[in-house]
Amino acid sequence: MKRVYLFVLVAAVVGGVVGSLLTNLYFSKDEPSYQSIEQRQIALTGLATDSGYRVPKELNFLTASDKVIAGVVHIRTSYGPGAFSLNPLEYYYRSPMRSSGSGVIITDDGYIVTNNHVVEDATNIEVVLNNNQRFYAKVVGTDPSTDLALLKVRAKNLPFIRYGNSDNVRPGEWVLAIGNPFDLTSTVTAGIVSAKARNIGVLRDRNNLQIESFIQTDAAVNPGNSGGALVNLNGDLIGINTAIATSTGQYAGYSFAIPVSLVKKVMDDLLEYGQVQRGLLGVQIENVDATIAEQLNLGTSQGVLVRRVNRGSAAEESGIIEGDVITAIDDHQVNSVSELQEWVARKRPGKAVTVTFIRSGKTAQVSARLKDNSGKEGVQVKDIPDTAEGLMLEDVPLNELARLNLEGGVLVTAAEGKWREAGVQRGFVIGFLDKVPVDNVQDFNRMLQYKKGGILLEGYYLNGEKKSYGIEW
Repeated sequence: MKRVYLFVLVAAVVGGVVGSLLTNLYFSKDEPSYQSIEQRQIALTGLATDSGYRVPKELNFLTASDKVIAGVVHIRTSYGPGAFSLNPLEYYYRSPMRSSGSGVIITDDGYIVTNNHVVEDATNIEVVLNNNQRFYAKVVGTDPSTDLALLKVRAKNLPFIRYGNSDNVRPGEWVLAIGNPFDLTSTVTAGIVSAKARNIGVLRDRNNLQIESFIQTDAAVNPGNSGGALVNLNGDLIGINTAIATSTGQYAGYSFAIPVSLVKKVMDDLLEYGQVQRGLLGVQIENVDATIAEQLNLGTSQGVLVRRVNRGSAAEESGIIEGDVITAIDDHQVNSVSELQEWVARKRPGKAVTVTFIRSGKTAQVSARLKDNSGKEGVQVKDIPDTAEGLMLEDVPLNELARLNLEGGVLVTAAEGKWREAGVQRGFVIGFLDKVPVDNVQDFNRMLQYKKGGILLEGYYLNGEKKSYGIEW
């Protein structure tokens, strides 16, 4: 009997111990025995925390992205009566509309390329860098025929994106698009070049001289990307993102960029002359296809057909006639109107191009000296007035600028009309127009050409007195 009791007692003790262990194990299974999840993962997988996957060089976008992202800026524009209108009710009832886009820094001292449609008719232009630095920008010049504009901010040692060579870009090549879609700053997308020399009919010019020879890509581009950079995997600028093919206003698979080979020429023209120097052959042309080739018995199904030669044009003087099929410009093959226009547009009036064409089945070459739209061979400098509706100005000597702690400015020698009514007096040195630094008289008058509504003048009198004036413009 005692043995039975002893067995029951031992069984109870063993059961209690085992039960306690099992109960403890069950209720404590959610309590980890480690203090670091990262260390736990490493212990189980044997992998370090570097999750970067090493991709082949030709698919590695990191180098290019890191190299260029600081060179793309966010451009904010406002449209309307001006931020500095003297009538407070005007700002309330007619508050300016706002828009945004992108731009690319192309020099360390503040020159920025963007699309003309990003800044066209803007009252004020604000540039925000990748590091959130902010500047007010001035328009140096615009070219609606290529949808390009050159801006300037006063800054030094800015990161810029180096020009590449868009002529060497080939379909199938990887590219990156950098911009600010939907105000999402510094957005990078990737794609491939789908085609070159695309004409999609989005540009308009009053003289019908628009040039569309876009690089087509499938990199995602949306509203706000306009004016941003298209770069190769070396981080070189090969295009300025400009348009998308869409029926909804949003990205639908294809985007289009202005080739940098054309951008370079337009930027140099705007920098040196204030306007584009466009060389023209003076012909009306169309693409050759199989149907036209058969109808006209051209003997070729590729090239550009000359439909008409303008009187007194470069083409007429070189001997090109109606019915010729142009196949090359300066030994570069052209199979479409857009290709021909791009190659010719890279030259200024007065420069010669070699035109290769087919006539009556035979190939010939001539040299044509290009002319501008008015039939002249020389370059034309944009006319900037010396006066501004009653305001007489002159450049300020460097010693006076240094004394006033200004890097640039203009001296008022006489003020009449609206300027005098606003209080501007002789001896006032204008240092800033709408917060944008003024360099000299020509710079001030050029800036006025792009202004509407109220403007703000800030500066000093020669005695050191600081003043600001609001003017209705």
